[in-house]
Amino acid sequence: MKQSAGILLYKFTDKTIYFLLVHPGGPFWKNKDLESWSIPKGEFTGDEDPLEAAKREFHEETGFKLESESESDFIALHPVKLKSGKTVFAWALEFDLDVTLIKSNEFEMEWPPKSGKMQFFAEVDRAEWFQTEHALKKINPAQADFIVQIMSKIATSL
Repeated sequence: MKQSAGILLYKFTDKTIYFLLVHPGGPFWKNKDLESWSIPKGEFTGDEDPLEAAKREFHEETGFKLESESESDFIALHPVKLKSGKTVFAWALEFDLDVTLIKSNEFEMEWPPKSGKMQFFAEVDRAEWFQTEHALKKINPAQADFIVQIMSKIATSL
């Protein structure tokens, strides 16, 4: 069974909460928007610590390392299951970063299909901060539960 781990960043600006979401790169996702965004995440194997995998994937997809953050700063969220059957483990972290500095790793694929031509694409083509209502419209529906979970955990801070 495939599994992924990721990190949902959030920040407060004037008592309004914002969530960091990333848009997948590559030609398939180019013109997709609503329900296409995600938390920075990626697959990991059973012998790897899920939180360490989440930090690694966050770095690969954004270029930012969260290594200096204390383990206790990461808020564990209940895993969700995607339509594909993949289970996604996630942690929330209050942390601010400049989305203009995002630098994703790349993947290679044949494009156009059956052309024999291989091209490189960024795994994440952009990242943005969204207020709750917009984040819930942009994020993959299965992952929306992560936003709902962290909102219920931090509601007392608002």
